[in-house]
Amino acid sequence: MKKSLIELKDLARIARGDILKMTTVADSGHPGGSMSSIDMYLSVLNRANLFPDNPYDPDRDRIIVSHGHTSPGYYVALARMGFVNIEDVITGFRHVGSVYEGHVTRGIPGVEWSTGNLGQGLSAGVGMALAAKLTNKNYKVYVFSSDGESAKGQIAEARRTARKENLNNLIVLLDYNDIQISGRARDILYVNIAAEYRAAGWNVIEIDGHDLKQINDALEIAENQKIGPSVIVAKTIIGKGVSFMENTPSYHGKALSLEELDKALKELGLENDVHKYIEKRKQLSLKREENNYPNIELDVEVGEGKNYKKGEKVANRNAFGNAIADLAVLNKDKFPVVAVDCDLKPSVKLEKFEKVNPDGYIQIGIEEHNAATIAGALSISGVLTFFADFGVFGLDEVFNQQRLNDINRTNLKTVVTHCGTDVGEDGKTHHEINYIGIVRNYYHTKLIVPCDANQTDKVVRYAAKTPGNIIIAVGRSNLPVLLDEEGEVFYDENYEFRYGEVDLLRKGEELTILTYGSFTHIAVEASDILRKDGIKISVIGVPSPLCFDIKSFRKYIEGKIVLTLEDHNVNSGLANELSRAMIENSIYPKSFQPLGLKDYAPSGTNKDILKLSGLDVDSLIIKIKDLIVKK
Repeated sequence: MKKSLIELKDLARIARGDILKMTTVADSGHPGGSMSSIDMYLSVLNRANLFPDNPYDPDRDRIIVSHGHTSPGYYVALARMGFVNIEDVITGFRHVGSVYEGHVTRGIPGVEWSTGNLGQGLSAGVGMALAAKLTNKNYKVYVFSSDGESAKGQIAEARRTARKENLNNLIVLLDYNDIQISGRARDILYVNIAAEYRAAGWNVIEIDGHDLKQINDALEIAENQKIGPSVIVAKTIIGKGVSFMENTPSYHGKALSLEELDKALKELGLENDVHKYIEKRKQLSLKREENNYPNIELDVEVGEGKNYKKGEKVANRNAFGNAIADLAVLNKDKFPVVAVDCDLKPSVKLEKFEKVNPDGYIQIGIEEHNAATIAGALSISGVLTFFADFGVFGLDEVFNQQRLNDINRTNLKTVVTHCGTDVGEDGKTHHEINYIGIVRNYYHTKLIVPCDANQTDKVVRYAAKTPGNIIIAVGRSNLPVLLDEEGEVFYDENYEFRYGEVDLLRKGEELTILTYGSFTHIAVEASDILRKDGIKISVIGVPSPLCFDIKSFRKYIEGKIVLTLEDHNVNSGLANELSRAMIENSIYPKSFQPLGLKDYAPSGTNKDILKLSGLDVDSLIIKIKDLIVKK
């Protein structure tokens, strides 16, 4: 039942008291901004197509709270509108055993995106609004933002994309209380918010953010726009409703004392029952309460795959381009297949995909931070989503955006090309030599590094049908189809990729090389040359360098001379992961030698870089012979 403006006004008064109680009980949190945003939170929840008895309806409106530190306000609004229990909110806020974390957290009914890293919420909103267009749904996306975070560059990136895509289903409500941690927003950094939104082509509505009628009238106008997204710039007062808190910067992130709370509740005309919640909090368990992540399961058709023939030389990035185009065709009548690109279409091989699926090709431009977040939000909105980029941009540059995708348990498939030093002449600024070490920092993301076109094809199809975030790292150069010891295609039509499995590419007892990606070919070539000299070594392909088949590793490593070979920072790549696994599982090689990049590489051909770094075939052979002689 929708509430009247009179009912909302009284509910806002009660909610302000709730905000103060929960932050005092927790002795932590951000009450001031929560009180300036609460009127807008309640107004949107009162209007939105979003209902407590079915909070994950696929046709629901989406709400994103970008300034996630105002979680007390939003949690309370959800509770007072029937989505969650108010006593749980007040008692459990910021308690380790509660889902009501300090910043809004996905998995709570009514919370679509975990936020708190300011500046990313609008990009997530763009992704969800774009998904509605792609899936032919009529839902709207409401993004709550703030004046302080409006200085962030990603906000500007998201504004431009929203207008380019004509997202008239996207509405931003911006809390303009002119206060952030260090004082007045206007004094910290000049930002003309309304002008910047107008310059980006948005519909701009300016209102009093505490006048419920103005809020609702503005929402009515924004919800009925035919062209472009809308922003409601709402002038508000931090700490609104309590005289000694209003317009006081210190209450941005400071809970009230018990004495201050008593005074504030009297002003609001509310009972002070805070001690009840304090006592209940003491009884809370330290066991973590798990969030529910409502992902949409996609029944992906992956097809038979493409089989590249003996003698062909194909770049893994090309194999990706062929595979994703195939996936688009196979699933065109089931759900959208999307590729998000940052002005790198010919380099990440999306030309064919665009040709067969023009509506699914999303050109963001040179806005990697924005693109990574948009892609993550698309991936949990009924869209099979790939984000294709150079490794150094799609991983290094957007570390925090990918981290937020990991936290939000998205379903994004990121394909990064030009990994290692394979982009040679572009120099150290463009060499991606950290892709294993970076992904190691995420808890729920898989990393796969295929070694040839056939394995890449299988990996892309595996990623498409496997839930969760998956990163596929490939190089730039053409590579031969990998052959077995008999000269036949190794990854043939019978091969099925399984995450964590390793591949015995060459068999020998004198030494074991563990490697992955393009360096697999260097190891195999060295092995084949040494075999002619009567030296037989094992080459183990490790396409999942963050997940080991320990049983296989024990067989290939225990008591052996072991060497890792990689186009990666030697301190944070396969060698590091293998060392940890050996220690944890009490696996003891005869000797262990990591080979990789010991410093940034200079500009030059990849061939010369590898020779200079001692990572080419000739250098590897010399190293192997030396190790065997020492044995």
